[in-house]
Parts: sequence; structure tokens; C-alpha cells
Amino acid sequence: MRRSRFRRLVERALDEIPDALADRMENVVILLRNQPTEEERESVGLGPRQTLLGLYVGQPLTNRGWYGETLPDRIMIYQQPIESICRSEDEIVEQVRETVLHEVAHHFGIDDDRLDEIGIAPPPRNHVRGAINLTERRTPYLE
Repeated sequence: MRRSRFRRLVERALDEIPDALADRMENVVILLRNQPTEEERESVGLGPRQTLLGLYVGQPLTNRGWYGETLPDRIMIYQQPIESICRSEDEIVEQVRETVLHEVAHHFGIDDDRLDEIGIAPPPRNHVRGAINLTERRTPYLE
């Protein structure tokens, strides 16, 4: 799939976020990447047969106190891993939507267990969406 088409799918997924929530997203950027780096894979403890579909890196809104002069949180959406697990364009559309909403939920401080409870689909078997809470990390995230 062309990058421009993939970007439109991500934008469409972001447009599904209700205005009341979208207006509260602050100091966060959405990045489209071909594949995760080895460091990103290691940061979420991926095994050799697992794939990373998306990753949130930052300090969730629920953990912010004073939060000035800070680089933006990052949500990475990985195109090649998503395409590799989908058999059709319709599946890619749905997987992009689920991955984007999953990572945005981490920005709001919602963890994977709660996402399962409220029905935001977990990633397919042997695939991972991840979050790194910078308030719990002692070393900075390097890109």
C-alpha cells in the first residue's frame, strides 16, 4: 500500500475520536514508520516471532503534573507489520483503526487490561501494541 493511502487511513482513524477527547490530546505526535527499531521492539519485550504494530512513548495525561518544556509524546504506527498480518485492504483498514485507537488510549492513561475490558480489540496472536510510560523509565527514550 502506498504511504499516502496508509496516512489517510491513520487520519481517518484519528477523525473517529470524539471531539471531546481529541480536544484533550496534548503534546503528542503521530508518526508513521515502516518498521519498529530493534530498541523499540526490545523496550516492550518482544519475542523473536512477535510483531509490533504500534507504540506509545510518553507520559500519559493521567500521570502529568507540571508538564512544561517537554518534548511531545510519540505514537508510532508501523505500516509493514500491519500489512504483513492482513490479507486484504479491508483488514488493513480495520487493523490501522484498532491500532491507532489503542495507542491513543495509552496517551489517556488506559492500560491494556482496561482496553480489553471496554472492548478495544487486543492485537492478533503473536502481535503486540505497546506503551512505554516515561514516568516509570529512568533512561530517556532514544530514537
